[in-house]
Amino acid sequence: MSSIPIGNLFGLKITAHPTALIGHGVLWVVLSAVALLALHFSPAEAIFGALLATALNPTSEVVHNLGHAAAARSVGHPMIGMRFWWVLAASIYPKNEPPLPGRMHIIRALGGPAASLLYALFWGALLLILRPLGEGGLIWWVVVYMFLNNLVVLCLGAFLPLGFTDGSTILRYWRG
Repeated sequence: MSSIPIGNLFGLKITAHPTALIGHGVLWVVLSAVALLALHFSPAEAIFGALLATALNPTSEVVHNLGHAAAARSVGHPMIGMRFWWVLAASIYPKNEPPLPGRMHIIRALGGPAASLLYALFWGALLLILRPLGEGGLIWWVVVYMFLNNLVVLCLGAFLPLGFTDGSTILRYWRG
């Protein structure tokens, strides 16, 4: 399947694999179920809150990949794009890129989790600001989702060596 062009951002070509639509649809259903069954929101609130969280999810991937892009630019071997797939996105580098020292790959890999950590801190600060307005409301839980998604999945989870993660890249080039 080919990618769907979305646009350009800071010189990066943004595309989406058709699985991105499926993945975000599944995410919306799962988050709706959690909001309805575990958080006890009304069906309308659960569906709306889940839709809001699902719509915000790509911003986390964009921030993560912009971190990779900034790190890649800093070592002189920039990214050319990002491609959404399922609920994640991948950094795209030139196909004709010369072999790079492991150190450069590691620096580029660390850029994404670093950016996600900063974005998580933004959402964490927003949680602190919203706290006096009332914990447990719909917006509160959307912000909790964004905080945890960025901290747990895109910052800490990025270090898991799953074959497609930053942790896999770091491990591959750390060894040799």
